[in-house]
Amino acid sequence: MTRSALGPALLAALASITQPVLAAEFTVLSGGAVEPGLHAVADAFQQESGHVPMITYNTAPQIAKRIAADEKWDVVIAPTAGINDFVKSAKLSGEPTYVGQVGVGVAVRPGAPTPDISSADALKRSILDADSIVYNKASTGVYMESLLKKMGIAEQVEAKTTRYPDGAAVLDHVLAGKGKEIGFGAVTEILLKKDKGLKLVGLLPPEAQNFTRYSAVAAESEPGKAFVRFLASPKAKGLLDKAGVGQ
Repeated sequence: MTRSALGPALLAALASITQPVLAAEFTVLSGGAVEPGLHAVADAFQQESGHVPMITYNTAPQIAKRIAADEKWDVVIAPTAGINDFVKSAKLSGEPTYVGQVGVGVAVRPGAPTPDISSADALKRSILDADSIVYNKASTGVYMESLLKKMGIAEQVEAKTTRYPDGAAVLDHVLAGKGKEIGFGAVTEILLKKDKGLKLVGLLPPEAQNFTRYSAVAAESEPGKAFVRFLASPKAKGLLDKAGVGQ
């Protein structure tokens, strides 16, 4: 059979089968709390697909502002409640995919006294006994603010509280701090500073803990959609879990 006899439609179909998919860059806007796990997942995805995720990390409030301003991203990863709101308001389209959850951890600098966080009461005593406490203005900080109010000590500790826009600034402050200072942040972000000597005391006790759930949604970009599908794979879940992003 000659080439002309095959017909243009069949020739196009054969060409699509034999022609390799070209690697492409695509943009990702993500909450910073999942950075350690997402970095590992992005590397694995790039090795398997050839596509290159270009990731920007922001706090949840910053992400909300950028989406509200109609910025266009191929993939957005943010707290699930926010993702659902974005989809509901048509700021984002697509079906959200659950990524994982991140708990709140307690951190101190190298050599600092280790606070007792074995129970909610012990945590309360440690906070009152601390010279200072530090947390952010993002998801973790919003929760810590409500927890201190629930404990009835928000006004007592207000004068010794320092807050930063993001978790990285909080942990840098703790590393350079002094006295009995306690930092609170996403456990994943604390683990990122482990090689600099930051000590993860542990997660907040169960009765005081809060896990922020994260989801992802992709726009029309095919590499972006493939990345979100990969996030739901067993391989990706294993990498996320290893970095402190639980399931």
